[in-house]
Amino acid sequence: MKPAQHPLGSGYDAHTTARDVLRGQNLRGQVALVTGGHGGIGLETTRALAEAGATVVVGARTPEAARATLADEPRIEVAALDLQSPASVDAFAARFVASGRPLHMLVLNAGIMAPPLARDARGVESQMATNHLGHFQLTARLWPALAKAGAAGGARVVAVSSRGHRLGGVDLDDPFFERRPYDKWKAYAQSKTANVLFAVALDRRSAPHGVRAFAVHPGAIATDLTRSIPADEVQALFENVKHILKNPEQGAATSVWCATSSLLDGMGGLYCEDCDVAAAVPADSPLGTGVRPWATDPELAERLWAATEGWTGVVFTPRGPGEDAS
Repeated sequence: MKPAQHPLGSGYDAHTTARDVLRGQNLRGQVALVTGGHGGIGLETTRALAEAGATVVVGARTPEAARATLADEPRIEVAALDLQSPASVDAFAARFVASGRPLHMLVLNAGIMAPPLARDARGVESQMATNHLGHFQLTARLWPALAKAGAAGGARVVAVSSRGHRLGGVDLDDPFFERRPYDKWKAYAQSKTANVLFAVALDRRSAPHGVRAFAVHPGAIATDLTRSIPADEVQALFENVKHILKNPEQGAATSVWCATSSLLDGMGGLYCEDCDVAAAVPADSPLGTGVRPWATDPELAERLWAATEGWTGVVFTPRGPGEDAS
């Protein structure tokens, strides 16, 4: 049975950093993969895992810039990955799987927020394409490496979502704004809700193979994620959350905690924040914390999974090591 969505009392809080979470841990011999791991909270996630001994592979749309940022960092590899390009996703994953390495931690960190309306070559709205579809396809293609780690002791997939999921669920009738007027914040909200639903549906399928999935809200952090938003809107946005702002080191903490914490052994399909499992709150909750019911609804998670297979053309059925998964 899926563990209840309620805090565990981890002992951490909003001020905890990724290095705090990993203090005393030795990750040597483990392999992590972080999408967008060269900027913002992704960069701090990469650095913290590498400093703890893990080999970290960074998928970057601009690999040259990523290599420049990470040039002096040990145990870090960079490869080209454009989540809006199915061909790029397949090529990136194929190279990793061909290396024969297990994948112990997959952190789906890359994303875009509230850009003007744009579509990928398939006609998919860019936030849904990048934040959800690209990561779904990547996880499917990397499954042989995840299954290998799962069979040998365990693996985890961490999808970086947002408190923005509270602004709305996924509109399966018009997910790409083909009939309704485009609203950049509704589009962002549904892509972030999709991240949580993906973790719910993935965990149901992957848990028997030793692979558990989580979704996280990293916190409110001033990073380059806001690059598509006008400056005055960004100022107003952060004015509203200035009392809960985190720095990038704190923002990376929950992703790292979900990827490594023994407190989560035997658990999965959960939404976490501030290095703990978040509380489930009602749809009309005025709180900025907690997870709304539309993001953890198992029936909706299954409907989204089926729809995503149709949108991507990727039928993703996790199986054991050595078996074709998609």
